[in-house]
Parts: sequence; C-alpha cells; structure tokens
Amino acid sequence: MKKYETAALRNIGLVGHAGTGKTSVGEMLLLAMKATPKLGVAASETSTFDFEPEEIKRGSSITPALANGEWKKVRVTVLDTPGDANFFLDTHNCMTVMDTAVLVVSAVDGVQVQTDKAWSIAEELASPRLVFINKMDRERADFDTALADLRKNLSDKIVAVQLPIGREDKFEGMVDLLSGKAFTFAKDGSGTFQTVDVPADLKARVAEAREKLIDGIAASDDALTEKYLEAGTLSEEDAIQGLRKGIVSGQFVPALCGAATLAVGAAQLLDLVVGSCPSPADRPPRTLARPGGKEEVVRSADPAAPFCAQVFKTVVDQFTGRMNLLRVWSGTLKTETGFYNVTRGARERFNAILWPQGKKQESGTEAGPGEIVAVAKLKETQTGDSLAEEKDQVVFPPLAAVVPAITFALKPRTKNDEDKIGQALLRILEEDSTLQMTHDPESREILLAGTGQVHIEVTVEKLKRKFGVEVDLQPPKIPYRETIKGRVQNVEGKHKKQTGGRGQFGVAYIHMEPLPRGGGFEFEDAIVGGTIPRQWIPSVEKGVVATMKRGVIAGYPVVDVKVTLYYGKYHDVDSSDMAFQLAGSKAFKAAVKQCKPTILEPVMNVEIISPDECMGDVMGDINQRRGRVQGMDTKGRNQVIKAQVPMSEMLRYSSDLRQITGGRGAFTMGFSHYDEVPAQFQDKIIQDSGWKVEEDEEE
Repeated sequence: MKKYETAALRNIGLVGHAGTGKTSVGEMLLLAMKATPKLGVAASETSTFDFEPEEIKRGSSITPALANGEWKKVRVTVLDTPGDANFFLDTHNCMTVMDTAVLVVSAVDGVQVQTDKAWSIAEELASPRLVFINKMDRERADFDTALADLRKNLSDKIVAVQLPIGREDKFEGMVDLLSGKAFTFAKDGSGTFQTVDVPADLKARVAEAREKLIDGIAASDDALTEKYLEAGTLSEEDAIQGLRKGIVSGQFVPALCGAATLAVGAAQLLDLVVGSCPSPADRPPRTLARPGGKEEVVRSADPAAPFCAQVFKTVVDQFTGRMNLLRVWSGTLKTETGFYNVTRGARERFNAILWPQGKKQESGTEAGPGEIVAVAKLKETQTGDSLAEEKDQVVFPPLAAVVPAITFALKPRTKNDEDKIGQALLRILEEDSTLQMTHDPESREILLAGTGQVHIEVTVEKLKRKFGVEVDLQPPKIPYRETIKGRVQNVEGKHKKQTGGRGQFGVAYIHMEPLPRGGGFEFEDAIVGGTIPRQWIPSVEKGVVATMKRGVIAGYPVVDVKVTLYYGKYHDVDSSDMAFQLAGSKAFKAAVKQCKPTILEPVMNVEIISPDECMGDVMGDINQRRGRVQGMDTKGRNQVIKAQVPMSEMLRYSSDLRQITGGRGAFTMGFSHYDEVPAQFQDKIIQDSGWKVEEDEEE
C-alpha cells in the first residue's frame, strides 16, 4: 500500500437521509480518482460500497463501507454510511472517525429526518462539514429552495460556493463562485467536463452571490477584513485560504451541487476536499483518559507519538472471520509489534494491516495517524475498544449506544436450525451492537431486539445467507401474570388414590389472601397438634409453588398471594411427599378460583421524541393504546412525551410511530410495573393462551 504523509490524507464521510444518493456520490468520487473503471451501480452489482445482497435487494445501504483513491497526490478515504434510521448507530460511530462530514441532500426533498440527525451529530462532534445538493437533474429539483431549507432548518453558516447551470433535465454543470469558472459535463456517466464561460443569463446572479460569499469570508478573519477594506475585495488565493480556515473552524459550511448518477460534480467536490478541508494533522489533538479515569493525556496526529486507536465497526464473515475497522489517532500501527487492547486487557497480534476497498482489501505492514484501516482475525477486540501501547495506555470515550425499540421471537424452522441458531446469532451480534438477544425462561423463546422491523428482517436475511439458519419472526409472548383480588378460608385439597399396593393419601386445608402488588409469595405454617407431620409441610408448599409457576386460569405464573396452611390429615402408611405436594396443589387451585382471579400485564415507561406539529397525533395514539401521558418537555425543535403504556400495545410501535411522524419520531422503553388487565380483554387473553384447565385426578 502506498505510503502518504498525514498532511496528505483526507477522511470524508457521506451522511444524510436514505435515498439522497450518498452511495452514488461515493461511486462518482471513486471514478473521478480512477479508483474504479466505471461508475458503480448497486442494482447492477457493480457498486464498490453497496455489495451485500441485502443492500442490493433493498436498494439502500445497511452497513458502512469505505474505499479510497488519490486526487492531486492526496489520498482521499470515503466512508459511505447508512441513511436508514434502523442502521443509524453505525453512521454515528463512523462520524467519530471522519475529518469532514459531507452532508448529501436531495435537491428535490431538502432537509429530511436523518439529515437533521446527521447535522446534530456533526455539531456534537465539532466536525467540519460540507453540503452536497444532489439529484439536480431530477424533476422538481431546485437548488435555491434546498439551500434556503438547509439554512432555515440547520444553520445560516451554510453558504453556496457554486451555482447550478440549468435545472432539472437541463442541468449541465455549475459555476464556481470563488474562481468564477464555469463547468459543463457530459451526461454519459463518464464525469468528463469542460471549462466554459459563465452563461450570460447567470452573470448578474453569480456576481451577487460571489460578493455575499466574499463578504462572509472577509468578516470571519481580522486580517482578511483589513485586506477587504483596503482593496474592496479579496484575491482568489486569500478567499480560498479564508474559506479553508472557516471550514476547519466550523464558521462556514460550503454548499455544492451535482448529479451523482451522471457523475456531475465529482472533480469540483474533490478539489474542495483536498484544497480546503482538514487533514488529520489539522484536527485538534484528542484529550483521552488513562485507565481508571484519574488522569488525562493529550494525543496529536504525530507518527512518532505513542500509538493509540479506536475500533468503530466490526464485520463478521462466515469464511474470513471477524474484521475490525479502526482509526489510528496517534503513533504508528505496525504488524511486528501488534497492540494492547486496553478495554479487554489483552495483547493482540496480527499478520497484516488492511485498507478496505469495498469488499476487497489492500494490505500493508504500517499505518500512521489519521489512517482508517482494518485488522482481521483478532481474538478479543470488539467495536468501541481502545487500543494502545501496553506501556502507555489510554482510553477513548465510549461510542454511542442505542436502546432497541422492537422485539421479535425467533422460531427456528428445523431441528438443524435450532442447533445452529445460538452460535450464528452470537457471530451476528459481534458486528451489530444495536442488536440484543435474550432467552425468555417462561416462553422458552429466543428474543431478538433491534432498532426497527427492517433491522430485524435484515438480520434474519443475514442469518440465512451467512450461516444457513432459517427462522420465522413472531411477536414475543407477553409475560402476563395471574393474581387474586379476594380472600378465602378453609379450602380443602385432598389427594387420595388406592391402587393394588400402597395407596396415596394427603389432605391440606389452607386460607388464601392477596398481597400488595409486587409482594410475591408468602407461605405461613400454622399447623398445630401434628395434623400434618413436620416433614410433609414443605411438601405442601412445594406443591403450591409448582402450581403457581404453571398458573391456574390462563397458564401464567401466579403472583402476590399469601397461603396459610392451618390443618390437614395424613395416613401412617399411605401418606408421602408426593401425596402432600398434590394435596397442596389441589388446595391452591381451588382457592384461586374462589378468590376473584384476575390477569396482570406489564406496563412500560415510554419516552417519545416527536416533532412539535405531530405531538397531538402522537398523544392521541398513546391514549388509544390504553396509555397514560405522564408529562411533556421540550428538546430543541422536538417535544418529549413521557407515558406509561401496556407492553401488549407497544409490540409494533416502532413502525406505527414512524408512520405518524413521517420517520421523524423516536422512542425508548423500559419496564415500569404490573397492572390489572381491563375485564373486557381478559377473556381473549385466556382464549389466546390456549390454556386447558387441569382436571384433578379422581379420588
């Protein structure tokens, strides 16, 4: 792999809403850098970035991919990230390693939900940004409208550095406002263009836009302000330097335009990236912690400094195994020395450093600061881990975490699938930290939780393709509970059975009463006079507890009851442990049926983030789900609604909320308490449970 100095590296990431053409922008950049022979297209399986079968099938990126090329002796690494909300945690993690975030926006649609989210993350990370207004060749595409939308909804720091030539199907190029040059492109996807004079009908508009741009650049720097006041303008060189300084400091966010599927605008975007965007050496040093967090240490992009890096993504393949993607922040990573995983407390060795080029890789033995590389087949290393020299350990801040929003039960189709599913899911979970797998001990179901239904469906597709495991998705069973509302006394449980040999005999009398919610179970031994021998009193309790686990009216565990054993009968020969277990079980079942049995359901604490204009619809929907709104708060441009809602009403809420809010809503959910199911719903729960009332054995 060709070696580049840190100052000759540019790491850019393509971020934004799904469908804005981020992958197409990446493909046209690779074509312009001659890293690919022709413009890649996912649908024809020629894309460098979208190569997973699930991505080709859905026509959308679901996992980050990276590739690089050279432009004017600078290596440009391009990270293509998902725009779908189901996979946006990967985008967030990738943004921690970008030096410039390129926000791709549709000229037709303007600011969309994930556009806003990507911008917010970039602000939080203090990342330099560019805006590329794409799809200028489409019907209803409007550069001015899209730019105004960006400035209104994101920031007035966004400023045009280009103006389009033509619109919709007449779009053919752009005018660079700083140089005053105009470029027109062939529309054959080759990316070829020629420099032409500014069209006559654009000259006045270009002059006005350039003056505004120069005014803004001059106002951002005292020295430039002085030059501007003296000369009445800035030279192109001064303006470019001022723009570069403004991009690095975050004072400016240049907006460019193009049509990626026609390869229009790649060279001009690359010129701005290489000429005005920061290299890793231009970014501020990282302030990191020592293990234990008691001391801070500063690390800059110096190849001679101690090595440190962080893993931001893990990819697992059934053939090549696990591959960890990482960014080197300081020092030099070498195959001969390996590194120390500070997070896991383990030393790792490897044979090669890899530079991914889509699904292919180039290999080398050294990677310096600012390089984004991969290492394969590490034993311990996972996403988010901090890597360093063992004698000079540092810890990076943890990567973003997402609370799963939807859960499905996985039902293996065959015995072979059942045998393989556990190991296959563990491999999938290694590369996707947004998934959570649990086993429900009650239903014996494998539960898989993710950020949305599409997320779970894609995971199921990967299980089949990568590991040959086929499953059906089912809604998880709700963990209902049974309890009582009344009390009863003097309930008999008798087990008497006479066979040819030794018989079975045991009689237990109990009182039963409810406990407060969450009280669990109490068993009181009130036997006097030896009516049940001491050794068989625990047998009665054991029979009661076993029946509580199985349920009485719908097959769900019984909770919050107190049982008092106060009297019984026994036989010197026929009584036994099992006889008194059965006697306790029968007494308990009989008592429950006399104590106004009812069903409890889990109620969840739900926190919903909704755009202000959707708040009424969201609250109305919560009420229809038998929820209770607990309070509201404001968070930026959104409203936060806190509510308590039965779990049974939340199983498909992820897709429903997306529909209500146009994809702009989000929610988190956690268990709160159990509450009684309204009477009108209980019969259906009992019917759906398929529970058959156990018949007591004949005496």
